[in-house]
Amino acid sequence: MPPPKKFVYPTGKLPLKDLSRLLSRYTRKDSRIVVSPGIGKDATVISFGDKYLVAKTDPITFATDQIGRYAVHVNANDVAAMGGIPRWFLATLLLPEGKTGPEEVEEIFSQISGACEELGVVLCGGHTEISHGIDRPIVVGQMLGEVEKGKLASADRMRLGDEIILTKGIAIEGTALIAREWRGVEALLSGEELRRCRNLLKSPGISVVREAKIAGEKVEIHAMHDPTEGGLATGLREMAQAAGVGIRVEMNPIAVLPETKVLCAKLKLAPLGLLASGALLIAVEAKDSPRVIQALAAEGVSAWVIGKVWEKEKGVKLAETGRIFDLPSFARDEVARLFEEGNA
Repeated sequence: MPPPKKFVYPTGKLPLKDLSRLLSRYTRKDSRIVVSPGIGKDATVISFGDKYLVAKTDPITFATDQIGRYAVHVNANDVAAMGGIPRWFLATLLLPEGKTGPEEVEEIFSQISGACEELGVVLCGGHTEISHGIDRPIVVGQMLGEVEKGKLASADRMRLGDEIILTKGIAIEGTALIAREWRGVEALLSGEELRRCRNLLKSPGISVVREAKIAGEKVEIHAMHDPTEGGLATGLREMAQAAGVGIRVEMNPIAVLPETKVLCAKLKLAPLGLLASGALLIAVEAKDSPRVIQALAAEGVSAWVIGKVWEKEKGVKLAETGRIFDLPSFARDEVARLFEEGNA
């Protein structure tokens, strides 16, 4: 008899249960670590004198077009989601042998530099090499920032009764990424549709640094989260797990971008499970929601209350057309599913 087939993970994030087990087993406590690793926690926070240091690392593995821009903004978003200000960026560039020349390397450096300049971040180090065994560039970023001790936000600080605000809508990054990277997309979309989808990368853009700052200047923020792989649904589940609470999510106010609706309909993808960088989830006291939404609107950022925190025993539910059921769960991001199914 042949040996049993070995289990292997699919493309994308590790299952939350497995990741939680690994983090609990292999990380250790330190008196200066204010926010330890955990599900739904965007970055670690370390006590450094009169401020906290916020540190984040994240790779870019799907995108090749504008990969340097993605790397900076995705890492900066997670620092901002902790209430921090991104300050310093390091990048590790792993580039494929036989495909990489001076022009390709300089283009990535130029993208990183431009994105850092947009955010007032300094590129201060990293590593670059031509690597065996990869067929496309990979950029692993590390963003360092700082936050005043009274301004720290973390997903585990959500409270019963908090409202959850969504900015801009979904799914900005997933839509732009598919339009830029998936080779079959030109046969599905008109030229104008394709242009609009691709342009989402820069307008409204995948950065949430500005809206995090606006919200933090108006009210006390309990938690923020940058929903990335697994989309909005996974982001909300991660927040709930981090805080040990349940969430009632309302489908009606969730803004699905027109470009996302078109793309998802043609590719049979679920918007709630599609890579959602560019949106920000903000948890505040219910009385503070109007002030946050008004402040964001004054700066041209749309936002809506999409959910409310309730008891853990009630679960993470989605309310739609008079029915309440479990919020959909996505074992992997819809982008990963699309690419893995041989369509890339």
